[in-house]
Amino acid sequence: MRFFRKDDRMSHAQHGLGTIVEADDRYTVVSFDTSGVRKFVTRLVQLDASDVPAPPAAPARKRRSRKAESTSSTTHGNA
Repeated sequence: MRFFRKDDRMSHAQHGLGTIVEADDRYTVVSFDTSGVRKFVTRLVQLDASDVPAPPAAPARKRRSRKAESTSSTTHGNA
């Protein structure tokens, strides 16, 4: 049985390229570039090593706080 290491780049026939997020003797979790995070049974998953680097991470978007939302709705009260 092959064990994968965190941050290894892999290729899967259905989901494409991805990065190992977590791996142990039971489960392997992969974050795929285009299809999100998937969890596989380690002894059944078929992954091939890949030399293709991971795409750059998307910048985090700033979220408005709930406090800012609630105060903005009350400042536009009915006149």
